Amino acid sequence: MVNKVIKIGTRDSQLALWQAHTVEKKLNDLGYKTEIVAVKSTGDVILDIPLYDFGITGIFTKTLDIAMIKGEVDIAVHSLKDVPTSLPKGIVQTAVLKRANHEDILVHKGNLDFLHSNGTIATGSLRRQAQWLNRFPNHKVEDLRGNVNTRLQKLKDNDWNGAVFAKAGLERIEILPENHIVLDWMIPAPAQGAMVIVAMDNDDFCKEATSKLNHFESEICTTIERQFLKTLEGGCTAPIGAFAEIIDENIRFQGVLFSLDGKEKIEIEKVVEITHYKNFGQESALEILENGGRELMEIIKRDLKK
Repeated sequence: MVNKVIKIGTRDSQLALWQAHTVEKKLNDLGYKTEIVAVKSTGDVILDIPLYDFGITGIFTKTLDIAMIKGEVDIAVHSLKDVPTSLPKGIVQTAVLKRANHEDILVHKGNLDFLHSNGTIATGSLRRQAQWLNRFPNHKVEDLRGNVNTRLQKLKDNDWNGAVFAKAGLERIEILPENHIVLDWMIPAPAQGAMVIVAMDNDDFCKEATSKLNHFESEICTTIERQFLKTLEGGCTAPIGAFAEIIDENIRFQGVLFSLDGKEKIEIEKVVEITHYKNFGQESALEILENGGRELMEIIKRDLKK
């Protein structure tokens, strides 16, 4: 097994490949042999078994989940914020790398006067949309999808005033535009800025190898945030933000749930000792649910079905 080549699965976007090569270098530095396998979306069905039998749900992770289960790749590297809170059967999280910048930014066209009047910004995220409309109720939000390069090009090609991005992704592939401002008031997506490695649960070699790359503090904080998300969501996409950070011996947590139009906002901010982190995310989400969040989630689910 010493000579085993670890096949690292990745999507073929510039950012995904950057993440995979980052993991490859770290594994190579530890003496492991690796190979990058870029997997395109094919919609393959595994041995004629429906995907839902495996619990495969993630729009950005589905293709790599299939490749792992079929044995085409050994591990996969993802942006942790894109990974469903329930992993497919047989797949486990083995490492969270040290978190990069967690902030959202507004990429604009050099003129911020629109912030004080009417404007149009673009984002494909319900969380960003709701927080923007909460702060700027007179603004219009347009849908924006695709990889970061595609979204930057769409911003140039349209008459929008700006678009919201995760700062980490643009920094990683060195395409952060000069015209940007940090949205320090926007609560990020759970696990934003963190990369994760997953492997098959029965692959002890890859689990042991990749676990050496785990950054414990980042794992704790993202676990809290994703636990918060999982408890609130109940399988439904919703405008949810969460951020945990370790300060000395304590964990400071901010969590928020918005209505789709941004008019309603239920938030929580708490500090606990680091030794109490294991159920902290769930407990914080339950407080949100008991404070009107349960009713708001029902409205969100109903509205998303329309």
